[in-house]
Amino acid sequence: MSSQVERLNLDWRRSKVLELNSQGYSQPEIARILQVSLGTVNRDLSILRQQAKDNLQNHIQEKTPQEYQRCLTGLNQVLKTCWYIVNKPNTDDKTKLQATAIINDSYKYVMDLTTNANVVSDALKYVNGKAEKLKLESESESKEPDYGEEEELEEGQEKDTGELEDKEEKTTNDVF
Repeated sequence: MSSQVERLNLDWRRSKVLELNSQGYSQPEIARILQVSLGTVNRDLSILRQQAKDNLQNHIQEKTPQEYQRCLTGLNQVLKTCWYIVNKPNTDDKTKLQATAIINDSYKYVMDLTTNANVVSDALKYVNGKAEKLKLESESESKEPDYGEEEELEEGQEKDTGELEDKEEKTTNDVF
């Protein structure tokens, strides 16, 4: 029971950290308001950022293609219905004109979705590229032995971790 209460308290604190952060409060201000350490706020924000990345990745990989398909299917159904109305005998001219206007708009939406498919494609390419890069990095890290020795660095000098350089793929829409 107490672990469940702790989990609820943790979730509540993180939601408050996110809320206060979105309202423009600094980390020290958030720590003071919630009466927690600055490290706790920093850690909560880091975890929230990771959750946001995971949610975005899931949205791009799972939900966006499904919604894209739903939209195209719905528009095709609208087109089918409107063409039925236009071609139906004894349909008055006003109704035919309204149906053709809907057909026109529907074709514009279909064209927009199909020509902007590059956005969906680029998003998927970007996420898959990042996933592949992480996989390669984790594989290379697991193959290197860890001797537990650290080089001493001069002040201001950064350690070379041997990580792969970021080689961003150029996407057609320059969004990703």
